[in-house]
Amino acid sequence: MKDNSRRGFMGKAFGGVAAVGAVASLFAMKKSWDPLPSVKAAGFTTLDMSGYKENELVTEKWRGKPIFVLKYTSEMIAAMDESQKPRIISVGEASYLVTLGLCTHLGCIPSYEKDNKSFLCACHGGTYDIVGNVTKSPPPRALDIPPFTIKGNTLVLGEVGPEYLEMKKNGLTL
Repeated sequence: MKDNSRRGFMGKAFGGVAAVGAVASLFAMKKSWDPLPSVKAAGFTTLDMSGYKENELVTEKWRGKPIFVLKYTSEMIAAMDESQKPRIISVGEASYLVTLGLCTHLGCIPSYEKDNKSFLCACHGGTYDIVGNVTKSPPPRALDIPPFTIKGNTLVLGEVGPEYLEMKKNGLTL
């Protein structure tokens, strides 16, 4: 059936414009659902582990949260018992504590007691040992270890690697 009338042309023109508008709307909606480039960039933090000093806590930032990085001395490792050693993250020849710097009780930021080699959360008096395990309540669990992967002498936070998966499988982090 041929419809060469003016009304048929207007119907086809309107249908074409509506189709283009629908496709453009769907494209704009999909683009608005995607994370912003700044959010994507904040998802990963690369740490060059060669710059850290022994027994000196450095606070890095990942996804807006504090990350504690502490390079262990050989004396610190020798003083650890076997239950503490699985939480050690080894990059190259060095060993590190890398944890989320938030108390697992109410999210306060614990302070590092360099002399005692422990962490104290002043909000409610909770303490953590040198590897982030709870030594005094009220914190319900050890300091969380963020997802990470080791690439050479760098640690990439936010990317799940085999070392992290092993820690998670053993119940050392959430």
